[in-house]
Amino acid sequence: MSAELPTQDEIESRYTKLGREAEEGGYHLNPDREFTKNLVRGLLVNEKRYGYPSCPCRISFGIREEDRDIICPCDYRDPDLDQYNACYCALYVSEDVLKKHLSVGSIPERRPTRSERKAAAVKKSGPLNDTELLYPVWRCRVCGYLCARESPPLVCPVCKATKDRFERFI
Repeated sequence: MSAELPTQDEIESRYTKLGREAEEGGYHLNPDREFTKNLVRGLLVNEKRYGYPSCPCRISFGIREEDRDIICPCDYRDPDLDQYNACYCALYVSEDVLKKHLSVGSIPERRPTRSERKAAAVKKSGPLNDTELLYPVWRCRVCGYLCARESPPLVCPVCKATKDRFERFI
């Protein structure tokens, strides 16, 4: 299956939209415009090919259910930003990278292999009782926003409070 290549207008439009959404959410796009636009091109190609914008730096299975973790912004963005100051493909970067205090280095792949993901799914497939959750619940101490994930977000999507303003709720 071949995907039609995105036009320059489509790339520019998505680039602008991603930049606006990133800043509104407390994130930053890589300041290298050409590099970032090439990533945006890859996202658009994948969106046309698969119907969803999977990470252009990872191998997609072409099955939304199996690729949910790499639909941009992927599940690994925040842990990568927290530990390496950029996400795996370096589309999103930390404030220090944005201000050129740090450069983007090599970022190891966090995504489990297909067989590791299937094994984890089998472990999690048992019934949960009222006290068992797959992920801890985090609460923003500023606005009360709740989210269930391995660690709190870098920035609250509601009030823009930083990660240190979250507490484990459950």
